[in-house]
Parts: sequence; structure tokens; C-alpha cells
Amino acid sequence: MTDTSTAGPGTASAPDRPLPLDRRSLAPDLARGVMLLFIALAHTHLFTVFIGGPENIATAADQLTVAGTTMFVDLRSYPMFAALFGYGLAQIHRRRSEQGYAWPRTRGLLRRRGLWLIVFGLAHTVLLFPADILAVYGLVTLLLMGVLRLRDRTLVILAALWLPVAAAVHALVASDNAITGGGMPLMPDGFANELLFRLTLFAVLVVIMFISTLVPFMIGVLAARHRLLERPHEHLRLLRTTAFVGIPLAALGGLPLALDKAGVWTDATPGDVLLTSGLHQVSGYAGALGYAALIGLIAVRFSGRQGPVTNALAALGQRSMTFYLAQSVAWAVLFSSYTLDVHLTSPAVGVGIAVAVWLTTVLLADLMRRRGMRGPAEVALRRLTYGGGSGTGGGSGSSRR
Repeated sequence: MTDTSTAGPGTASAPDRPLPLDRRSLAPDLARGVMLLFIALAHTHLFTVFIGGPENIATAADQLTVAGTTMFVDLRSYPMFAALFGYGLAQIHRRRSEQGYAWPRTRGLLRRRGLWLIVFGLAHTVLLFPADILAVYGLVTLLLMGVLRLRDRTLVILAALWLPVAAAVHALVASDNAITGGGMPLMPDGFANELLFRLTLFAVLVVIMFISTLVPFMIGVLAARHRLLERPHEHLRLLRTTAFVGIPLAALGGLPLALDKAGVWTDATPGDVLLTSGLHQVSGYAGALGYAALIGLIAVRFSGRQGPVTNALAALGQRSMTFYLAQSVAWAVLFSSYTLDVHLTSPAVGVGIAVAVWLTTVLLADLMRRRGMRGPAEVALRRLTYGGGSGTGGGSGSSRR
């Protein structure tokens, strides 16, 4: 989610200064901008459950919304952002290696970045939203930055070994909910009660999200090594295969759970939920990679002749952390009991709200681009990580060793 560009090779006078926005690759930013729509859809769906309990499927539009969200959004958008996060972290490592920095110094910089992501994420949780991902990314950075130095083969093996673990966790949680009749708790009224609700729920969700992040994170690291999104024209066959296999696979893998959630499959047992939830999680990884590959192909098509829509979406992606947080401000204003207290009970209405909020952020991001304004969250994280000057990559003095 965060801005990941650092100085390119040969910039010794300002080794830790970020790359200018106009020199960034289109595909990663375009992917982040589009995926913020999926994040908005997923989050409004969460608030439907937080406020109204289990989905109130009163109309055919609600049925289609729940089924579509399950097949194309839930556990599809989050893994893609996790992969993009791994991609960005690997970019930092590669560029600093090209600049001549030894690993201990890069490790120090990444450690600071991870710690500040945790701080940002905890503040986000306390003030706005219980399913924060920034703190999770911070934890992944601190605990798993060493995978940046592993061989490709080792990364593939680790991702393959962890895949069934992630699927099993989601399957067991879903099956337990089916047996006990539980699910997401209802959001209470009052500022203090909502704050406690966010902290309590986050304490559970952070574990599940951490487990879910590891596979796409490692795949993102692997993709960055081969510059799949920075040089998509060199990987067209792989991108086409990933897109045209991954996205349909995600839809088919999510279909059984979608039929259950939409009320079409009415006699699903807890065992059925166990199997369909695991399938939903695994196929979600395929869908996430498929989305990223498809956006890479789109970036190839529009490279060198970007129009206003492409520019606006890329501008949103360049400021993805800022507008990820801005979405949460919108949810707090709309849904908190101490603000507008909108009672969102229809999944279809939730989709309309999500699209409206996302379109607003696209327009705001494009306005910032036209005025040469960077995202304030990206600027803050960059200054805290790099220290606002050169030679701040960790360690003492100005030596790169």
C-alpha cells in the first residue's frame, strides 16, 4: 500500500531520496489505484455486517452483490495488495543494493519502515477502522525481511508450504462460525464502546491477516526480482497466462461459498463450509495474481499514451496509503454512531456507497497530481523512514558498508 520508490542508481548525492513520481512505472500504481476500489467494496461489506449482522439479502440485487463480492472481491483484493507490498519492499532492497548499500544498512532502514507502519496502523485502528493492514505489513517487514535475500526456489517452496496453512485457518474459522452461528460482532454505539470494539476485533483479525499475507508477500518479492510490473512488455506470455487462468479460477473457486452466502445453497453443512472456505482462500490468491497480471497487460497497452482516466488511477495508486486511510475516514463519518450513523443493511446499497467513495478519491488524487502534491501519508512515512536527508539508511556515518 505504501509508496515504495527510492532513488535509482547513480544518485550518490542523495542516496535515500525517493524517485520522482514521473519516473515511476505505470503498472504498480495503476494496480494500487484499481485495487482501492476492491478494498472499498470489501470494507463497506464489512460495515454491512458490523451494523446489520448477517447479510440481509432482501432482493435479487442483494443476492447478486453478495455472490459477486464473494467471487471477485473477498480474499482477492487483500492478497493483491499484500503482493504489491512485497513487490515494493523488494524494490527498495534491489535499488539500495544497486546503490552499493550493504545488507545491515538496508535492514536498518526496513526496520524503521516496519516500526512506523505499525505505529500508523495502530493509530488507524484506534481512531477509525478495526481491520487495518498497515500494522500487519509492519509486522511482516520486521519478522520476514530476511526473505528478501532468499533464492527464488526457496521463496517458491516457502510459499507452497504456507499455502495450506493459510487455507486451513480461514476454513476453520468459517466452519466454527457455521457451527456456532457466530460471525462478525455487531458494532456498539458510543465513542468509547466503538474504540474498544476496534481494538478487540483487531487483536483477532491481525493474526488471521498476518497468516493470509505471507504467501502473496513472498510471491510479490519474487515478481519484483524479475520486474514483472516494471517491465511488463518483457513478460507478456506469463502475464497473459496468469490473468486468463487466475481470474476465472478465483471465480470458480469462490462460487460454492458464494451460493451459500447468497442463500441459493440452503443446506450447506459445517463440513461443506470448511471445504468451500478453504477453496475460496486458495483460489483468492490465484485471483489476486490474475488481477495484477491483467493490470500489467493494460499498462503495456497504454504505456506512452496515457489518457485522463489512466493518469487519474495512477495518481490514486501513487497516493494509495493516503487514500486507504481517507476511505476509513469516510466510513467513520458515515457509519459511526457518533457521526452520521448510517444504518447500512443492504449489500447492494453498500456497493453504491463504496463506488461513490472510491470515485471521490480518484478525483481528489488527480487534483493532487495536477497540483504536484504528494500524498501526506506517504510523505510522513518517507520522512520518518529516511530521516529527511541523505545517508539515513541505517548504521552510523555516511559509509555504505
